[in-house]
Amino acid sequence: MEKIGKVSWQRFEKFLVKIGCEFVKEEGDHRKYRRPGLLRPVIIPRNKELPAFVIQNNLRTLGISKEDYVRIMKSI
Repeated sequence: MEKIGKVSWQRFEKFLVKIGCEFVKEEGDHRKYRRPGLLRPVIIPRNKELPAFVIQNNLRTLGISKEDYVRIMKSI
């Protein structure tokens, strides 16, 4: 299994759009996304790179496994 490493917020945003999330709004340096069926929104900071723990927390919110995340990111 591949490790989840840092990724730019723009690339993670492409991942979110690919899996059906839509941008809701931006507050300060955080962007909010939603998808039908989620209990809470996905929030990402607009830092240069997102640390692995932010990605893992959002994958947990989305109900997506690390393996699926890696597979989808390879296709982006």
